[in-house]
Amino acid sequence: MQVLTALFGPTDAITRARALRDAGAAGVFTFEGPHDVFTPLTLAATVEGLELLTNVAIALPRNPIQLAHQANDLQLISGGRFTLGLGTQIRTQIEKRYGTAFVPPVARMKELVGALRAIFAAWNEGERLDFRGRFYRHTLMTPTFDPGPNPYGPPPIYLGALGPVATRAAAEVADGLLVMPFGSKRFLHEVTLPNVRAGLAAAGRAAGDFTVVPEIIVSVDGEDPGHTAARRLLAFYGSTPAYRPVLEVHGWGELQPELNALSKQGRWQEMGRLIDNEVLHTIAACGSPAEIAAHIRDRVAGVAEKICLYQPGPISVAALSEIVDSLAS
Repeated sequence: MQVLTALFGPTDAITRARALRDAGAAGVFTFEGPHDVFTPLTLAATVEGLELLTNVAIALPRNPIQLAHQANDLQLISGGRFTLGLGTQIRTQIEKRYGTAFVPPVARMKELVGALRAIFAAWNEGERLDFRGRFYRHTLMTPTFDPGPNPYGPPPIYLGALGPVATRAAAEVADGLLVMPFGSKRFLHEVTLPNVRAGLAAAGRAAGDFTVVPEIIVSVDGEDPGHTAARRLLAFYGSTPAYRPVLEVHGWGELQPELNALSKQGRWQEMGRLIDNEVLHTIAACGSPAEIAAHIRDRVAGVAEKICLYQPGPISVAALSEIVDSLAS
């Protein structure tokens, strides 16, 4: 099983990427947090032998041409090791943090993927750029702005999704699905995978044309006392209405509005206390490296050969190495 793990910022990206590779990681990913999502990967691209993934770049505030240039450059400098992972984010974040309009997210994301593919085709195959959609219109690509064919081809496009509509859409138009980290084995098998199959069927695609990459929250004994940071992360996710379906599958739906009410009062420290051990160990892989590996194997067996370890904070390189070794054995 291939393991991808997180880079948390640009200042130590090269050093940490090298250490993670030497510990057995197959790749590194970045998320749209306190730092830019592309910059650390630009630095990590200098480290050979690692896949690179944005997990995820928030797509809707960005323009397809802008995304295409960033993705094409990373594919070029990494020697074909880059995957463009995109996500929609929720209305509050798009409107209040990014300051842009929240138009129909799934329809817009599907069209954005189509626009990216048209731009990549113009660069790599010499096709005339003539993309005309509801949200995007790209009809000009003069030689001055055309990077030409990428020797490694265009990068794959993965979409992060949780809900049924977004999951089906990802299976229709993308190369892969990034299964959101706030999830469980039951949700993966009873909700996510049936919607993947429905999306593939609707688009006339085979399962082999599509990659499912589960993301799993991990917390190592001794590195996160009482798994406090993991509980706070789960509480943060669980407070969002979009993630209530995960809780409802297990009969915990009423936890979501309770967490949401605390978040609106700014009582972030208290929220984690509502995540009991049953919720914690169902959604996150916690414990020793061997226990974490066992949770991962049980959750993704028969589904995926590649996973992303999502962490409340950087786990030690030693713990990562033990997790990788345990998964291999």
